[in-house]
Amino acid sequence: MEQSSICCISVYSRGESCRLSEPEDGRDATSARAHSFPIQEEQNMEESNETLYTAPLTGLPVNEAITRRPLAVMINNAPAARPQSGLSSADIILEVLAEGGITRFIAIFQSEGGAETVGPVRSIRPYLIEIGESYDGVLVHAGGSPEAYSILQKQQKQHMDEISNGGPYFWRSSDRKAPHNLYTSADKLREGADKKGYSHDFKSPVYIYNDEGATSTGETVKQFNVHYLLDSYRVTYDYDEVSGRYMRMVNGKADQDLDNGNPIGAANIIVAGADHKVLDSIGRLSVNLEQGGEAMLFQKGKMIHGQWVKKSGDIIRFVYNGSEVALVPGKTFISIVPNQPEFASHVKLVVQ
Repeated sequence: MEQSSICCISVYSRGESCRLSEPEDGRDATSARAHSFPIQEEQNMEESNETLYTAPLTGLPVNEAITRRPLAVMINNAPAARPQSGLSSADIILEVLAEGGITRFIAIFQSEGGAETVGPVRSIRPYLIEIGESYDGVLVHAGGSPEAYSILQKQQKQHMDEISNGGPYFWRSSDRKAPHNLYTSADKLREGADKKGYSHDFKSPVYIYNDEGATSTGETVKQFNVHYLLDSYRVTYDYDEVSGRYMRMVNGKADQDLDNGNPIGAANIIVAGADHKVLDSIGRLSVNLEQGGEAMLFQKGKMIHGQWVKKSGDIIRFVYNGSEVALVPGKTFISIVPNQPEFASHVKLVVQ
């Protein structure tokens, strides 16, 4: 594996959208731009009168600062729930096991998402709360395990639950059978959150990003498979040179958004191995999200084999030789797989 020239930054960034402007305090201009993560060459910025910003969770240019709080939506991934709606509008999607070998999505919406349909919405678990809150998201779900409800109530979490406190902001579709037919939209969820007086402040840490034209290094991997436990959850990612994204396939079929027909893909794919433990006869799990561990990062047709870390209250980050690796501007998909029997058993690189 090629190991040189990997862009690593050891300083974590926190805050809202990054405004691109010249330093006002006399600091070195090059240093100031490095910490504000520029999205255009300096020459182009001088030619434009428009001040650009970056979306905190994608690193992509936007015309105005994004300060609205993310939504963290629990989305059903049972075969009967596919294809899902709204996934193409999510900034970040995390996939993790629920009980019985099925997986669940936590879709983080911030820079996109309005009236578009999102779902099917499903129930929440304690580790899903932890993931959603790491992005400072309003938690969106339909039901939950007893342990999850205990956390939501005792800690007074800000959440939208179709069952207990947010029914008017969800609807059922007649096209599918329950429980695979519950939907919502970002607009409705924000309306409900506003009526409940939930905070608008965005306090989540954000990822760091490469310049948009920067090259990536590592081992060339244009296609790879991620396998959880069941045969119905075999995911393939195939790199598309034109879009610069890894396009997602499920059981050999291209994955797409039911709402708009857009294919599902991401500029960055992180596969992270975590310890899983079965808690009861129903098969409910605990997933250790604090220990860190083995991980792979795929971007621009390259793979880096490193580690993932997650400090308390922080998001999952990919590190190489102890330093955080910058992401490619664009959407990110994070697959959390079991370490059992071993991490390597869940990821297969396709040699072409």
